[in-house]
Amino acid sequence: MDANHPLDAYSQIVSDVAARLTPKVASLRVPRRGGSGEGLGSGVVFTGDGFLLTNAHVVGRANAGTASFSDGTSVPFRVVGADPLSDLAVLRANGATPEPAELGEADQLVVGQLVVAVGNPLGLAGSVTAGVVSALGRSLPARGRIIEDVIQTDAALNPGNSGGALADADARVVGINTAVAGVGLGMAVPVNDTTRRIISALMADGRVRRAYLGLAMVPGPVPAAWRERLGRKTGLLIAQVVAGGPAERAGLRAGDLLLTAAGKPLAVSQDLQRLMFAEAIGQPLPITVMRNGALVDVIAEPSELVAA
Repeated sequence: MDANHPLDAYSQIVSDVAARLTPKVASLRVPRRGGSGEGLGSGVVFTGDGFLLTNAHVVGRANAGTASFSDGTSVPFRVVGADPLSDLAVLRANGATPEPAELGEADQLVVGQLVVAVGNPLGLAGSVTAGVVSALGRSLPARGRIIEDVIQTDAALNPGNSGGALADADARVVGINTAVAGVGLGMAVPVNDTTRRIISALMADGRVRRAYLGLAMVPGPVPAAWRERLGRKTGLLIAQVVAGGPAERAGLRAGDLLLTAAGKPLAVSQDLQRLMFAEAIGQPLPITVMRNGALVDVIAEPSELVAA
């Protein structure tokens, strides 16, 4: 085949990412409470001293488990900490692990960009699929919570992929696969400044104190008549308000277009996420929304997210 053929170039990229990343992605076995078998998932080595990144829902309430690698080695691990809101968890292996994967920057992704998923779907170790970034900034209702700012991809995901790597063409991990949203749709938690802060807190303290509003949002357009006046074209459209949550108590509604919070413009979910850490808990948070063509100011008081 001609070396310049697009398919050959595509195949070369995917196979290179697979070769570089597969050894660094573990198959996780996590015992379920009560001795009722074990759960399966994936995890990514991201430090040279044996820390792994996975999903909070993969480890659940377990304290430990076993990580197996493509070279046939297995090591026990303990759960350092988990954050249900981001669906991230940090593990520490008790034994030698492969060289760490390089963490990338999901904020630089664009829709249509090639991504490669590496994990252990259905217990099949070292499985690789590829696709493109289908959308960015999605909100994912999951397990009674809303995971914000997730990456949507058409790379095939199946049960067991959770906690595995979503990588760019340079084998940098830009996301941690978290869910199968339907046929041809997968979701991944992005690796960016916000999630790095979460990971650091889990490594240091075993938990993340998070402020919580109870909103699911998608990017939405500012009405044309307001764009020049506001100096912007997009905001965050509220798709869902969690019943009884701080957002509902503040009077926010589905269909509101979030424009600012604490005086800062909101254009993507991460803009709000950056504000939702411990210092915001219980503090008045001024929010401006557009509702029915008019600006409305509300004051929300984020609560602390308490893990179930």
